[in-house]
Amino acid sequence: MPSIKNPWTLLQATTVYENPWIRIEDHSVLNPSGQPGQYGKVCFKSRAIAILPLDEDNHTYLVGQYRYTLDEYSWELPMGGGALDEAPLAAAQRELREETGLQARDWQPLMSLHTSNSITDEIAYAFVARDLTPGPADPEPTEALNVVRVPFAEALQRTLNGKITDAISVATILRVAAEGLATK
Repeated sequence: MPSIKNPWTLLQATTVYENPWIRIEDHSVLNPSGQPGQYGKVCFKSRAIAILPLDEDNHTYLVGQYRYTLDEYSWELPMGGGALDEAPLAAAQRELREETGLQARDWQPLMSLHTSNSITDEIAYAFVARDLTPGPADPEPTEALNVVRVPFAEALQRTLNGKITDAISVATILRVAAEGLATK
């Protein structure tokens, strides 16, 4: 791929809102045509981390929870946030244990992706976890989670029929299927 110079010019960036998880900036810019413009940017203070656990029977685990921003229930892979100064693998290990109680001996980095690159700088990391050992879950107080164990083929079907809509979960499940990492 050719190297392409940034056609945007930032004139001024102003923080308009901030909390412990995000910062929202208003950018005055010159757009690629050289005309003045305005751009909103959501800056994340953590990385998104997703884990597709696969057990010896080629089952995976889905986490269900009510998503406030969507005002609906969502089935997803185990996932959460990793601090910017925390290694993505360490965050994945912590999130899997917190949400499902599972610990894994075998970890495979799968991919990184941008979650919504037209408005945010968020980066997500996805992992496949194998050689699982069950234990007690320890979700955060803000999480009311349901965890189900399903055959990977069922998780894939839920993705293909639109029952799993979380973008990181969809991308991870499809990548695992495309690479043949789940065999049943």
